[in-house]
Amino acid sequence: MKFGRKSRTTEESPAAEEKAAESGTEVGADVDEKTDATADENADATADAETPDPAGAPRDISEVDVENDGVDRIDLGGMLVAPAEGLELRLQVEEASGEVQSVLIAGPTGAVEVRAFAAPRNGDLWTDVRRQIASETARQGGTATEQEGPHGTELVCRRSVRASDGTTSQQPSRVVGFNGPRWFLRATYLGTPAVNGQLAGAWEAAVASLVVRRGDGPMAPGDQLPIVVPPQARRVG
Repeated sequence: MKFGRKSRTTEESPAAEEKAAESGTEVGADVDEKTDATADENADATADAETPDPAGAPRDISEVDVENDGVDRIDLGGMLVAPAEGLELRLQVEEASGEVQSVLIAGPTGAVEVRAFAAPRNGDLWTDVRRQIASETARQGGTATEQEGPHGTELVCRRSVRASDGTTSQQPSRVVGFNGPRWFLRATYLGTPAVNGQLAGAWEAAVASLVVRRGDGPMAPGDQLPIVVPPQARRVG
C-alpha cells in the first residue's frame, strides 16, 4: 500500500473532487506486498484481464460476510478493499488535516479513483453529481458526454491539462456512479480504463469487489465517508 500527502484548503463536493482526480496528484511509495506487484506483472494483468460480470458492483457491508468469506480485505473504515493482482492501492492524504481524500487503485497504464459519500435513503445522488461534473467540465472548456454502460449512465470527460514542461494535452476520464443504501460511490477511471473498455477489466473488477461501510451515524448527503490509514501503511513524501 502507498500513501502520500497533498495540500487542499477548500472542502470539495463529489463533483469538485472528480476534477482533482484528473489532476494526476502525486502519491507515495510502496509498502503492502499483498497489493503491490512488479511492472511486468501489472502489464500482464492488464493485457490478460477478463471483463468482469456486468452485474458486479460495490456492495454494502450488510450484504457481505466479511469475517468468513475468506477474502483478506484492507479495512479503510468507510471502505474495504480486496487486494487485486497486478494493481496497487494508494491513499492520498490532505496535508493540513491528515485526512484521506482519495483511494486510488493503480496500474502502469491507468488507475481508478474511488470515493464513497453519504446519500439519502433510496436516493439517486449520481444523477445530481453527474450534472455537476458536466457543468464544471464545460465551464473549464472541456467536454462531458453521457453514455450507457453496464451500471447505467456513465460520463466521459475530456479536459485540457498543462504539464510541468508547459505542453498541453487532452486528459480523458470515465466516471461511473453507484447508488447504495444511504451511500453513493463514484469511480473515476483514468488512462487505459477510461478509453479502452476491453482493457478495463482489472480495474472494473477491483471496483466491483469493494465493500462500503456507511455506518449508522447521521451524515449530510454528499459528505465523504471517513477513510482511515491502516497501521501497516507507511507515509512517504
